[in-house]
Amino acid sequence: MVAAGRLTDGDPFNKSSDIMQRLFIVIANASRARLFSRDGPTDELIPLVTLSHPESRQLGHELADDRPGRQANDRSSGSNRYEPPTDVRRHEHAKFAHQLAEELRKRLLAGEFDALWLLASNPFLGELKAALGSAVAAQVQFTLPADWTSLGLAEIEEKLGSLAQEDGPRHGAAL
Repeated sequence: MVAAGRLTDGDPFNKSSDIMQRLFIVIANASRARLFSRDGPTDELIPLVTLSHPESRQLGHELADDRPGRQANDRSSGSNRYEPPTDVRRHEHAKFAHQLAEELRKRLLAGEFDALWLLASNPFLGELKAALGSAVAAQVQFTLPADWTSLGLAEIEEKLGSLAQEDGPRHGAAL
């Protein structure tokens, strides 16, 4: 659980701890998510899987029907135009957040991680956190609204290393 912008006592970078937590790091935006693991504070970052959701990159008119649907009004002979309550791109973002949350749930049930960091673009970070089940959400130790999906492995390692050297990462730290 995240506390006061720092990692809780379960800090995977806490070198004084005898037991290392298996850390999963999710780096995501609304159309791409990269999942990494790290077994120790100085161990290499291990890429596990990259998920993509190309629909999130499409324009709204490419995702929706040509015309909004029609809905009859109870007291009139005509029909009223029906507008969906959410835009189609936001709907696709939410679908991808749920897909990613399900992937994390399966991996948690398989015992693949004990701690989770979420680094995702805004507003996708909020959508992802909302999609997480309670068991996965309980493993979240750190969140950062940042889009690192285009960075190479060496750049990600460098940025994560700087987080670890700061006495644990801080929420929303500018990186």
